[in-house]
Amino acid sequence: MKYRCVIFDLDGTLLNTLDDLKNAVNAALEKRGYAPRTQEEVRLFVGNGVAKLIERAVPAGTSAEEAAAILEDFREYYNTHINVETHPYAGIAALLGKLRAAGVKVGVNSNKYDAAVQLLMNDHFPGLFDKAVGESATVPKKPSPIGVETLLKALGADAESAVYVGDSGVDEQTAKNAGLPFIWVSWGFRKAAEMPELPEMHADDAAQLESLLF
Repeated sequence: MKYRCVIFDLDGTLLNTLDDLKNAVNAALEKRGYAPRTQEEVRLFVGNGVAKLIERAVPAGTSAEEAAAILEDFREYYNTHINVETHPYAGIAALLGKLRAAGVKVGVNSNKYDAAVQLLMNDHFPGLFDKAVGESATVPKKPSPIGVETLLKALGADAESAVYVGDSGVDEQTAKNAGLPFIWVSWGFRKAAEMPELPEMHADDAAQLESLLF
């Protein structure tokens, strides 16, 4: 094995959550009389947590108080519609199973709030991961390395034996900040042209990712 520990991003890497995020954004906007956003717009808005998502989704000039209210509406809707259209990317569950069977520690570091991370991971990947962390009072949003460091400590691993897998420049910077090598996956929320530059290690499907990990 090339690595003793693999840390994954969640949205856009393990799970396609875009439709549920778009629907929650639009439910919150439309509740207050604002025009809905397209899926392509929401794709570009995600990646830095739900507060930043709403900050980007509201019309220019929206007051901080109004944006905060829309954020609360978003959370209320998303909490009850978080797993309607969300689904794993092709081959991901099988890959996680192979990693676990090989004795590799599997962690997940997400900018989604922690309760949502736990719900989605336990629903879609029960028994296929060791620990997942989302944004919380003790784990700030990426690209802070604290989430990665928390996982490494909990999993008994270190940066020299681990790798970070994600779909965005935020993930790449997180890996750099934590001292981990990075693998970019092309099926997520950021296209190659939207990355600062194409990472040296990248995969277009789960089979290619497997070849980089084993």
